[in-house]
Amino acid sequence: MLYPVIRKLLDKRVVLASASPRRQEILSNAGLRFEVIPSRFKEQLSKASFPTPYAYAMETAKQKALEVARRMHQKDLRAPDVLIGADTIVALEGLILEKPVDKADAYRMLSRLNGKEHSVFTGVAIVHCSSRGGGLDIDISEFYEETRVRFSQLSEELLWEYIHSGEPMDKAGGYGIQALGGMLVESIHGDFLNVVGFPLNRFCKELAQLYCLPRPEDVPRVKRDSIPAVDAFEDLGDVEGGRSSQGGAQGGHERPQARGRKDTKGADDKPTVESVPPTAVLELVDGYKVSKALFTACKMKVFDLLRDEGPLSAGDIARKTGASEEGTGRLLDVCAALGLLDKTERGYSNTHLASLYLLSDGEHSLHGLIMLNDDHGWHLYGHLESTLREGASLHPRALQTTGSLYQTQEKKLLFLRAMHGLTKVAARQVATAFDLSRFTSACDLGGCTGALAYELARQYPGLKVTVFDLPEVIEDAVCFQPDGPQTGQVRFVPGDFFRDALPEADLYIVSKVLHNWPDDRVHQLLSRISSRCKPGGGLLVVELLLDEERREARSALVQSLTTLVLLGGRERSLSEYRSLLRAHGFSDVRAVCTGSPVDAILATRA
Repeated sequence: MLYPVIRKLLDKRVVLASASPRRQEILSNAGLRFEVIPSRFKEQLSKASFPTPYAYAMETAKQKALEVARRMHQKDLRAPDVLIGADTIVALEGLILEKPVDKADAYRMLSRLNGKEHSVFTGVAIVHCSSRGGGLDIDISEFYEETRVRFSQLSEELLWEYIHSGEPMDKAGGYGIQALGGMLVESIHGDFLNVVGFPLNRFCKELAQLYCLPRPEDVPRVKRDSIPAVDAFEDLGDVEGGRSSQGGAQGGHERPQARGRKDTKGADDKPTVESVPPTAVLELVDGYKVSKALFTACKMKVFDLLRDEGPLSAGDIARKTGASEEGTGRLLDVCAALGLLDKTERGYSNTHLASLYLLSDGEHSLHGLIMLNDDHGWHLYGHLESTLREGASLHPRALQTTGSLYQTQEKKLLFLRAMHGLTKVAARQVATAFDLSRFTSACDLGGCTGALAYELARQYPGLKVTVFDLPEVIEDAVCFQPDGPQTGQVRFVPGDFFRDALPEADLYIVSKVLHNWPDDRVHQLLSRISSRCKPGGGLLVVELLLDEERREARSALVQSLTTLVLLGGRERSLSEYRSLLRAHGFSDVRAVCTGSPVDAILATRA
């Protein structure tokens, strides 16, 4: 049955939008010839906005395939005949478990699965493409497969032995059933290959239905809308891992009608509450409540308390924080639902997420940023409408409510802690985004507490870094000085980068600075840097990049709105930064999406 189905694709150019070696092996063994072009789609979809885990997997698979289709069409003015996107997730009691970020995260996942039955969902999108009149037409067929897997009751020793093997780190749910992870599994109900990463049997059945249809003239054809924009910063061949060809003959344009798809303009396709549930809208409506719950838990030092004394019951926490037991219990349950706390019979305890980012004195703490948003940003956003209507940032009523960030020593330290934490969590990714070893001196303009400067010194022992910031900032930077030899490579110089002479350096750095200012001030600062920077010198810009069509980079779009409310600034796309930097004498503008809360751009003075 399977070979005739696969044979239907032999005269087509087929692309697998996945770097997974397991998916490649499964499809190759089935006799499919294809190219591999890994997708650059940023898997940042809000899981809470999907009614089911498999809906999330299907949407992710579709977006992966669409990103590759659009990128190939932009580069070659044609797309492949068929694109295959896939995404595999593990779900336990409605909680989606993807690939662990570290060993601690792998342990958390495997502990949740220990002795329980869970579901493995793989969403698959089969996208048929054609280019007409310079545009791109697509048909999409989507499906998912579920396999039920039960883990044995496993000892701590066995779990850690498996984690230390390294196998869990690139696998959904933290295990690979086809290798060592098979020893964890007691039983399986469904498609084994689905757990490995691709449901081959269901895929072939879908192909059979797509291609074994009545005559084309008997089936209404459907023209799909254009593909939505996605982030893409580099050329097609620049993806890590590159393009590994496994054949992929070109030719043939037979395209099936995707099952269940109707003309989007037809009357029968009118959306209903059943086909488009209000979940996503309701999540947005409740978004501010979730933020306030987080702010309150941090303000009450709940996570610090649990770090020191947990696990604790709701009553214990209420007594220690001077709050009501009923209200505290509800707040703690919300935090548990958000993945910030674990709730067991013994009480509440911090998850790794909370331990890493929510402790007030943690190395990578975002506690200061959270408190700044509660104290300052929360009230400023209350004036969003007047800011938009009047076109003026920092509306006078907002300033009356919050005051200046430097109004008191307490407010200033809160701001510095917020900036330090936000810089610290991305410092290593920024410092290593490019090879900066050719530079011997650097100047971080507006470098605040020196968090990025210290990381640069740690990564490049031969680099001397000057932090240049306002005197009132520099005077408190000593509070954030780390231990280690890198402190000898960093010095602090007070000054205003709009008025005072800039320190001499091979590399100038502006990290989360340009987005704060309106265009005229940005040009003023870049002009000063350009006149100070010698030919061959560098400029490192650290910002959150917008996608070119301003549709996909959600965090950057929200941040751009925030900078308007605060200072009249804005976020920019890579093409905008290229034009901006070239206008001030910089060339060879390159960008790296670091995977952290910010991206990095490096330019060379011509």
